[in-house]
Amino acid sequence: MASIQERPLADNLPFGTRITGVNWDTVEDESVRKRIKDIFEDRGLIIFEDVEPCDKMLVALSNIIGPLQNVALEKVSRVDGDAMPGVLKFNNEPGDDNIFEIDGKMTSGWLSWHFDACYSSALNRGGVLRVVVNPPEGGLTGFADGIQLYNAIAPELRAKFEDLKIIYQTKLMFMNQRFGLPKQFRQVRLQDEAWRLFEEVEKAPRSIHPAIWKRSSGEHVLHASPFQAAGIQGHEDPEGDALLETLFQEIYAKMVPYWHKWKLTDMAVWDNWRFIHAVSGNDPKYSRCVHRTTINGDYGLGAFETDVKNDQPNLQ
Repeated sequence: MASIQERPLADNLPFGTRITGVNWDTVEDESVRKRIKDIFEDRGLIIFEDVEPCDKMLVALSNIIGPLQNVALEKVSRVDGDAMPGVLKFNNEPGDDNIFEIDGKMTSGWLSWHFDACYSSALNRGGVLRVVVNPPEGGLTGFADGIQLYNAIAPELRAKFEDLKIIYQTKLMFMNQRFGLPKQFRQVRLQDEAWRLFEEVEKAPRSIHPAIWKRSSGEHVLHASPFQAAGIQGHEDPEGDALLETLFQEIYAKMVPYWHKWKLTDMAVWDNWRFIHAVSGNDPKYSRCVHRTTINGDYGLGAFETDVKNDQPNLQ
């Protein structure tokens, strides 16, 4: 009978599981598939170790959690076109990469803390990621658990955000990011693909998502993305902006993140309704390429701004 082996992600973390033993026999075994899905629901983040490093396995693991979704943004690169639908490619090569100066250090491929598709009214279920070209140092992917964050932040700040919603806009990324940036931050260069993406989303509608929501299992999740955040619904003013920046700084101070150092035989799946994630970046002299899928779904709490009433919230 097919089997897998499980162990905690790290002793100090209340989330995440490492799984070994995944192969073409185990991914087809119904008892194993159910176990993986149960772990995903409970722990929110799975690192699959020693798996076959190919996109076919990436898709197979994705389909255990749910059906694949094609990302709506046309300017995001795909892998192998129609031969492997739903697999995205994110590539940084020396001379063709996104470079930022962060606290005096040049960094390629850095990406701020975020949850995926915050700019959409529908929030996809999650993603599965693998690294295809791995720099010898840096290039780590960070994950932070919204359940841990909800329990960790100051109670008085948490109370202010219990009923607040955050507005997101696609174009508020990289040099346009408004909240939660490093103290010393400068955009040095963006890929042509990034500029094409900006053109595509210039007039995209803004979305709204709750800062805090409750899972069917009873846990509260603090779910806020500095990347692409525009402000607090109904309070886009200095007071509201200051409160939102305070929240992001509190998140940074209280998060207990996991930073994954990649091997080519690793794959990771995370719960996009629960986690935020980030990329550390790496020395610009090195390449980094990742492939990922998006798992279809929606938690049903998001909306486009044009479809909701813009009530004035109470920030007290």
